[in-house]
Amino acid sequence: MDNDVVKVVGLTKIIKKQTIVKDINFHIPSGQVLALCGGNGAGKSTVLRMISGIMQPTAGEIFVNNFQWKKDRKTFSQQIGYMPDDYQFTQGLTAHEALNFWAALRQVPKERVDEVLELVGLAEKRKSLVHTFSKGMRQRILFAQALLNKPPLLIMDEPTNGLDPFWMKSFVQLLLNIKRDGHTVIFSTHQLEIADEVADQILFLNKGLNVGEGSTEYFRDTFGSIHAAFHHSLGLS
Repeated sequence: MDNDVVKVVGLTKIIKKQTIVKDINFHIPSGQVLALCGGNGAGKSTVLRMISGIMQPTAGEIFVNNFQWKKDRKTFSQQIGYMPDDYQFTQGLTAHEALNFWAALRQVPKERVDEVLELVGLAEKRKSLVHTFSKGMRQRILFAQALLNKPPLLIMDEPTNGLDPFWMKSFVQLLLNIKRDGHTVIFSTHQLEIADEVADQILFLNKGLNVGEGSTEYFRDTFGSIHAAFHHSLGLS
């Protein structure tokens, strides 16, 4: 499809003769959200790291806005904002200083730092040391850095881990706003209710295999709920 922002073909990762991910295929049209759902060890993070260019696939091809990582790494990387599941921040840096560092690396205007801090609800903590932040606050600043360059594709690994109920709800609304602004999003989660709220498409992973994929609407209509669809994909119903 011409409007696909992401296209993944035959994605496979083998580490020390162990197949971590095998023959994953999907595409994401512009402005849509794909949720990778599965338990621990399902291969979700490995898929995201390969798409983001952090990890090289053993086999398969990845296209982001028709750019390939091998052929044009710089332009490929500029299409992506990546949020890891966690990060060990350097002691002594405030939230504002940490984001300024990332902004300088990406040649983003300093004004954007204040914008994203406001966006994720950390404006009042801009002068606080990041290494003292709670897990949920670290998640929010990682989300902020991923948004710095207004990327066409936002990749997030377990973005809701550590968020309290209030910020979980706010995060869902923030994702919906990002989608409405035309960003394409792919994120991993084991919290199916989050996928149900924000995703246009869902891909269920189990032991590195695609065990079910389709639109969120399809899963609701066919199985009654995303939870029921997930259980069916694992052969539990």
